[in-house]
Amino acid sequence: MAMESLTITQPDDWHVHLRDDEMLKQVAQYTARQFGRAIIMPNLKVPVTTTAMAAAYQARILQATSDYPGFKPLMTAYLTDTIDPQELQTGHSEGIFTAAKLYPANATTNSAAGVSNIKLIYPVLEAMQSIGMPLLVHGEVVSPDVDIFDREAVFIETILQPLIKDMPELNVVFEHITTKDAADFVEAQADNIGATITVHHLQINRSDMLVGGIKPHLYCLPVAKREEHRLALRKAAISGNKKFFLGTDTAPHAIGDKESACGCAGIFSAPHALENYVQVFDEENSLDQFEKFAALNGPAFYGLPINDKKVRLVKKPQQVPASIGHPPLAVSPYKAGEMLDWRISTD
Repeated sequence: MAMESLTITQPDDWHVHLRDDEMLKQVAQYTARQFGRAIIMPNLKVPVTTTAMAAAYQARILQATSDYPGFKPLMTAYLTDTIDPQELQTGHSEGIFTAAKLYPANATTNSAAGVSNIKLIYPVLEAMQSIGMPLLVHGEVVSPDVDIFDREAVFIETILQPLIKDMPELNVVFEHITTKDAADFVEAQADNIGATITVHHLQINRSDMLVGGIKPHLYCLPVAKREEHRLALRKAAISGNKKFFLGTDTAPHAIGDKESACGCAGIFSAPHALENYVQVFDEENSLDQFEKFAALNGPAFYGLPINDKKVRLVKKPQQVPASIGHPPLAVSPYKAGEMLDWRISTD
């Protein structure tokens, strides 16, 4: 008999882009209404590289989510070639920095200031290893001679494997994995290597983005891959393996910036993230594994307590709106206009 409702520990989102200024005020509520905590990405137009910048950004987020006073944004440092190890250690000891994010230079939105050669930041990574501060990696190489669909696999071979060998105690989150290669790699590593999986990479493949015309609102980085990879990610997510946990990588862009000659990469999945995730687990007859993936595995990896609150999801159809917010910053949410099977109960 099919389940009509599901009550779980309140989940967290371990990979979120909230942007800043007016866009922050417009989108932050969608994350805060569902999740107890969220790992906030630091790739603003001016990257968050210091404790003071992170504290100020956190204050702006808390102001934007004041209707949800229980919500806690967890801040990250943006790694650059010249970042000071002491800055990270100070920010971590003061409880401002939860983790640090590695963007290979020019890999994605606002990543021009990212790391050009990982060897340059080995002193920083050694300091992080010593204090137990997690490293979050955007796992793609950006060399022009590597096909965009192979970037993740090449990153594993040329950067991630050597890094883990050099620093076996470093806690690493392989963010938004998109391939069977990545899922298999993470599963084979020690417990200090984990991975987040987005809901869109569980639901779409590259044909969804390209067949019948280009769908700019399904364009993200890392880009969606072949169907075999999508199926491998679903298998990993529902497995109950503690290494895999929820991270939406929700990334809002104004509609005009998506529907342009050079459309921005990013999918705004925050408005109905949990409803889409639970639909995947329902389709896989694995609702009994959903709480682990959504609410238990992430806190365990980060060494944080699980949330006190509970969330109830009910099988009751709802339609995703065509857009949210107001021009010129209106955003098209993931699955705009489509019907979803589940919704969060407010009873």
